[in-house]
Amino acid sequence: AASGNRLTLGIGLSHKIVIESMLGMSYEKPVRHLKEYLSVLMPLSRNEPASFAGETYNVHGGISAKGSNGFGVVVAALGEQMLRVTAAMAEGTLTWCTGPATLSSHTIPTINRAAEEFGRPTPRVIAALPVCVTNDKAAAAERAAKVFAVYGTLPSYRAMLDKEGAAGPADIAITGSIAEVQDRVAALADIGVTDFAAVEFGATPDEIAETRAAIKGLL
Repeated sequence: AASGNRLTLGIGLSHKIVIESMLGMSYEKPVRHLKEYLSVLMPLSRNEPASFAGETYNVHGGISAKGSNGFGVVVAALGEQMLRVTAAMAEGTLTWCTGPATLSSHTIPTINRAAEEFGRPTPRVIAALPVCVTNDKAAAAERAAKVFAVYGTLPSYRAMLDKEGAAGPADIAITGSIAEVQDRVAALADIGVTDFAAVEFGATPDEIAETRAAIKGLL
């Protein structure tokens, strides 16, 4: 209600190292976990009561907010099984560390085929990628390699980078002039990406301002 019914909730399974090593929870059967979680969440997102009894969750109840028409739900789904569950139950996927070739050959066709199979609307595909308007691409690449290094070590992201043939997140970062950045973002729409989430990594006030101007210019 506070957002004027513009809210989209993004959820994900996190990573084994976080769930088990940091939180002390089990990361066994993550796809089942997602199905059960969405079985509870999706009715609530439509202002409907949830009534679900599973192996992980047992929930019977509802919530409501005056003036709310509900909210959309997208899932950080990368692999085939996750994309199929997302197509069946949520509104779309939000990707990270997934380059344009992988989006075109794997993510988009997989989730769209599954949505058609399940009689669901065409899903949203929200692609998040590092982006920086700069006149020094080499420095930007070096900075991206350091800033985003950890993501290349996490199995789910590593799998997407390997599909892309990328050594690390820096290889799929969008850098260059305003025109170059805008052209590469626009090309994502041509392959079926519905939304772009810019992860800025400018090093100077000018780079930050120009990156934001480039993205704003596409709106």
